[in-house]
This record gives sequence, C-alpha cells and structure tokens, in this order.
Amino acid sequence: MKFFLFNFYILNLPLARILFIIIYTLLRFGSVYCYDSKCFVLFIKKGDIMGYLLGLDLGTSGIKALIMDEKAEKIVTATVEYPLLTPKVNWAEQEPSDWWNGTVEAIKQVINKSSVDPGDIKGIGLSGQMHGLVALDKEYKVLRPAIIWCDQRTEKQCQYITEKIGAERLIDLVSNPALTGFTAGKLIWVRENEPDIYEKIYKILLPKDYIRFCLTGEFATEVSDASGTNFLNVKERKWSKEFLDGLDIDIDILPECFESSVVSGKVNAQASGETGLKEGTPVVGGGGDQASQAVGTGIIREGLISSTVGTSGVVFAASDEHRLDPARTLHTFCHAVKGKWHLMGVMLSAGGSLRWLRDTLFGDLKEQAAKKGVDPYILMEEKAGKVQIGSEGLIFLPYLTGERAPYADPNAKGVFFGLTLRHTDGHFIRSVLEGVAFGLRDSLEVIRDLNITIEEIRGSGGGAKSPFWRQIQADINNSTMTTINVTDGGALGVALLAGEGTGVYSSLEDACDAIIKVKSSTDPNEENFKKYNEYYAIYRSLYPALKDRFSELSKIVEKHA
Repeated sequence: MKFFLFNFYILNLPLARILFIIIYTLLRFGSVYCYDSKCFVLFIKKGDIMGYLLGLDLGTSGIKALIMDEKAEKIVTATVEYPLLTPKVNWAEQEPSDWWNGTVEAIKQVINKSSVDPGDIKGIGLSGQMHGLVALDKEYKVLRPAIIWCDQRTEKQCQYITEKIGAERLIDLVSNPALTGFTAGKLIWVRENEPDIYEKIYKILLPKDYIRFCLTGEFATEVSDASGTNFLNVKERKWSKEFLDGLDIDIDILPECFESSVVSGKVNAQASGETGLKEGTPVVGGGGDQASQAVGTGIIREGLISSTVGTSGVVFAASDEHRLDPARTLHTFCHAVKGKWHLMGVMLSAGGSLRWLRDTLFGDLKEQAAKKGVDPYILMEEKAGKVQIGSEGLIFLPYLTGERAPYADPNAKGVFFGLTLRHTDGHFIRSVLEGVAFGLRDSLEVIRDLNITIEEIRGSGGGAKSPFWRQIQADINNSTMTTINVTDGGALGVALLAGEGTGVYSSLEDACDAIIKVKSSTDPNEENFKKYNEYYAIYRSLYPALKDRFSELSKIVEKHA
C-alpha cells in the first residue's frame, strides 16, 4: 500500500479554521491525526486501498458477474441472459458457447460499471448450475449441446447404473443414488444413443468448469460440484475409480478435482483479450451453485440451515461430518468449505411453479403491474393475501418438472387437489405458495430426523424477498425465518472462496462472520402452524396415492408424442 504523510501546524489558528482543515482533509484524504500542536494527514493513493474479488455465477437463465472489495462494502453486479433449449418433452439443453459469450459480456459490464482496474482483481471464483454434461473432443471443441440439471431423459440409464453397481454399493461408493439429474446418467445416455459422439469424447466438464476452461485452458473441477456427478467418492473427496470401472468409463475423461478454494488455473492471454481481465489472475475451484450460495449466506457450520427459493427450491444443512440419509431422500455432498459436508433436499419447481402460474394464467397482471410500476408478483400476493390459510382446501403439488426430494421421480406431475367452484385466482396463487413451502418442509423434516441441530433457518432467493411468502414458510415449518444483508449469495460465495484461496482472507469463516449479518427475522404463528399441520398431512398423502398413475400417464404421453 502506498501512502504519503503530510503535516501542518494548527497553533494560533482560529478554532473554526482548525475544524474546517481537519474535516476537509479527513473527507478528502482519509485520516487526520493531531498531536502537540500538529496535525498529520495519512493520504492513501486511490486504487491502492484494497484489492477486489470477482465472482461468476452461471445460472440456468443467465450469468451473473460480481465485483466486491475485500470488506464487501462495494459490490457491483451485472447479469447477461441466454436461452434454454427444450427439444423434446422432459429434455433441457443449453449451448456452452452461449454461456461463454454471456460470461465475456457480463465481465465487461461489471468492470465498466465498477470502474475497477482489472489489475486490482486478486482472484476469481466460479459458481454454477450443477450436474450438466459438457463433452469436448481432442481439439477441445464442444461435441453437442450441454444436457443440464433439469433434464429428465435418463430414467432408464439410472436404472442401469443401479443394477450394474448395486443399490447399496452405489451408496457406499458415491453416497447418493443414481438420479436423472446427475451427470453419470447423462453420459451413459450419450453412449447408448449417440455412440458416434461418445467415441469422440476427450473430456467432460460441468457447466462452470467449461467457463474455467475458457478462462484458463485448464481442465479442473472441485469437490462440491463433483459430488453431483455420481462419479465422486463423497466421503473421501476424490473420484471413485471402482464406480467408473464398473460402468466401463475411463477416469481420464474427468478433469482434476480440487478443494473449492484451491487455485486451479490463471486467466490466459486469449481470455484476457476477450474479457479485459488481467492475464495471470488466479481462478479458484469455486463451487456448485448451492454450496456457493451457502458460503455466500454464511451456512458454513453445523446448526445453520438455508431455505432457498429460486427456480428450484433447496433446503441445505451444513455438517461437520459425512452423514447419510437412510431413506436416500437427501443428497450428501462435499461442502465448499474444507473438511465439511452438507445434506441437501432439492425440489425442482419452487419459484418456477409461481412463475409458471404467472405466465400461464396471469398474463394480464403483467400489464397491470407495468402501468403501476410494480412487480407482477406483488399484485399476485395481494390476491393471495385475501385468502385464508390452507386456501380453503386447494392443495398444490409442485412437481411440474418431476421431483427429486423427497421423491426421486421424473414422472411426478403437478396437481391442484380439492378444487371447487368457490376457488378464485387468489386461491390458486396462495395454494402454489403453500405447496412450495410444504415441499421444502419435506426435506426439513428429514434433517430433523437425522438429529442435525437447527439453530437458524436463513431464507434466500426470490422467495425470501417476499415478507408474505416468508411468513407462510415460517408458519408451515414452525421455525423463525431470517434474512441477511447479502442478496447475491452464489456469486459472493465464490468471491469469498477466491479471497481465501489467494490469501486475501486468513480464513473463510472469519470472512463470512465479518461480512454476512442477519437483517430481519420472521417468527412463526403457533395457531397458523396448527392449521397448516392438518393440510400438510393431506399434502403428504397425495404423492403415494398418485405415484403409479404418474408413471402410467408418462408412458401414454411418450407413446403418443
């Protein structure tokens, strides 16, 4: 740090002038120290105050770039969107080139908005949507569109993996069952359905790790994201060779796997030219989106739980040890924090259910909201607020894209149950808000059954921004919901990991404690909880009653597609 020391005498000056000089120099230069009729001004050169950290969060709808100073007092973000491809029912794909083009634009925008010198960026962290499959050939060209997390085409491949490895041995090796969203089933699907492409595969990467490759030229990943591939021995935090050999998959097609804060590469000349970043800037491992979000919201020690409502819904519990859910309803993954794990329940359509309702049935509200200058969701909540608890018996199952927790079922379907002539648009809205909260409670109940202490539930994502929806969640869970001073958890989380990996912070824990603070608390209403308990019992009974019908319906739809 460069600094200059100036001094001036204040003896015999009028008091008003003395005060003026001190206040002016303090505001203009930084620090003023007075002693023995002298004042000293500590002048810190602009740009040398501290370094900056860059976090990149590759989501399903867009990429967010975040630049923050070391104390997170200055945070600037930029977001660039890209399309989602759905070539068939239950398929979901994206073009990796769209991710990279969006990343380049987002980095340029955030550097421009922040006026930060790229040379002052000390490190870069990467967060991203998990489970996706990016296949590259020997010339490092993308072989096909990436199959992403919400794709549900791999049910048969997951059955094959389970039979080939054995259901219990599968848990022993990788801590999780074979699920349709995970990467392993996608790779087997390519092998069975696109053998010409499979034969050309040189490396496979997760979505955020493709961005790492574009930035650094390195093939690397880290333990939290790798946990969601089915290829990682989660307990030992390394690739499971026995699992890979059992499926006849060459371990060499996988990237090297690091801990999340380890520097895995540096910005190369080509990426520097495209993005404006300084060549040689360190890039750390980063994290899968949920582990990154957890770091960015301070969920780094046992006892803290996060409930995130974005497109998907996630209940996330940090754990000091490797724990398994006996019922296999929750994922057990490596945390982005060294030496820690986490348990996670994922519902695939949380905020996505509300967005579907808005776009499908409430298009007129968009026009009304635009005229009033408000968010359409505010008008929807006004309607829902006029409806009593339990939506007068209208119960919503939020399985619009299948489900993962607590039911790993790609055939599960969304349902409105209990519909009568009395129900209005407000009932539909409230039932969706309550149905999503019921789905999150499913995972929270499993966490409680595992005797994991719940000291605090922190809400994040779009669902946490709404006081109305927070109250519904608090009442249904009978737990206080808190919010924090951070709104960009995933991008901020990997920026913090970059700070730990590059030595900006002495520890991740110290950085989180200093930066992340509780902002608000929403306490449950005991009477509301009692009412919701009765509706929750009905909610819990519906999936078992409909499970077989869901499967039969999927077969009919597929037959006539």
